[in-house]
Amino acid sequence: MNQQGVRWTAEQVLALAPDAASRKAGSKLGTAGPWSESGCDDSSVWGLCKGSGSKPYRTVVDTGGLGYKCSCPSRKFPCKHALGLLLLWAADQQAVPAVGDGEVPGWAEEWLRGRRERAEKKGGEEAGPAGARTADPEAARRRAEKRAERVTGGAAELEQRLEDLLRGGLAAAERPGYGLWEETAARMVDAQAPGLAGRVRELGAIPGSGPGWPVRLLEECALLHLLDRAWLGREGLPEPLAATVRARVGVPAPPQGPPVRDIWQVLAQYDTADSKLTTRRIWLHGRESGRAAMLLDFGAAGRAPDLALPVGLAIDAELTPYPGGGQLRAALGERFGAPLAAVGPPPGGTTTEAMERYGRALRDDPWLDAWPVTLSGVIPVPPGEGGGQGWQLADADGALALPVTSGAADRAALWKLVALSGGGPVTVFGECGHRGFAPLAGWAQGEAEAVRLL
Repeated sequence: MNQQGVRWTAEQVLALAPDAASRKAGSKLGTAGPWSESGCDDSSVWGLCKGSGSKPYRTVVDTGGLGYKCSCPSRKFPCKHALGLLLLWAADQQAVPAVGDGEVPGWAEEWLRGRRERAEKKGGEEAGPAGARTADPEAARRRAEKRAERVTGGAAELEQRLEDLLRGGLAAAERPGYGLWEETAARMVDAQAPGLAGRVRELGAIPGSGPGWPVRLLEECALLHLLDRAWLGREGLPEPLAATVRARVGVPAPPQGPPVRDIWQVLAQYDTADSKLTTRRIWLHGRESGRAAMLLDFGAAGRAPDLALPVGLAIDAELTPYPGGGQLRAALGERFGAPLAAVGPPPGGTTTEAMERYGRALRDDPWLDAWPVTLSGVIPVPPGEGGGQGWQLADADGALALPVTSGAADRAALWKLVALSGGGPVTVFGECGHRGFAPLAGWAQGEAEAVRLL
């Protein structure tokens, strides 16, 4: 599977920035002026950047394993110097020339070698016997049982609160305000059930959210009730569904099963945030296996997660799936070489096929909001055309269409897609669910290079 790595585009580099300020500062350093002794090979880039002090900053990037090292005092990851170096590498082959073996400067080689040795050591430890990795399996079992008891208590309490809500009538849910919901969510956190806590917080945002909110509240209460009852009766569930229930409730589980090595195309990467956590989702598609996979990473509130991949390229890597029926989450393992050029969009289908795939996925995971799909030959249709009240993605023959989610319709993603289409058919990757379709990446007709929409 070894292939020659490619230089990234400026857009792919800037997508790695932890925040807008870093993107702006990094862009200013993306010219040859402040840099000296820059170079690159198949899996790394390095250079010296002139700063305010007497000594230049030493900056090195592992483009194969996506790691960064800079002698500057910044706590951002990657810092503005790493972003500037990558932007220069992407734009100017003369300023950052490729070198042969043995020409990497010693300070850069030392860090790269140490990074490789740590990765090999970690891989060896993970490959060891299970007994060697668990100091006391019996103690681990007792902790798991104790946590399960606390989650069960929280689920029983939540069932009672849902019953009280329905007995009092959904119209009364607007009166107590958000405080009651936050109190209930805090109780679920105390019960070590963060998944239940998150769904309770979502309930609290529904009352007063606009026309039809009682219907939406009832739907979400029903799903929460279903999750509660599934947890309380998990012993009678098939193991894949029981694993899904544990994951939805928030009981942690390590990735399981043999790793899958493939050329994984990076289709999309985006962040969502609340007051406590920033969550990053990265969607991948296996070129040979045909499998979809999602990587999750987390950062403290206001800080970007560490994991970032260049959207539009592909990585030769191993992924290990997490347990659960219909679960696409995986853990990123060993990577082999630098990112590679993508070869166009993954195989796609019609809007009908997209909804069918989402429907089949719901059988394995009833709490699934959306499923990754690729639509081929669809045309963005504005509100009012075709009888739709909002934007739609219609099949080229105009017979059927999917509504674009309201959140996507309010963002620049939709307008990028409209410009890409120019009124003609395009290929679009995104998330298809009961709220509609959220576009994340698009390809113009006959083009191999993806346009990041989000």
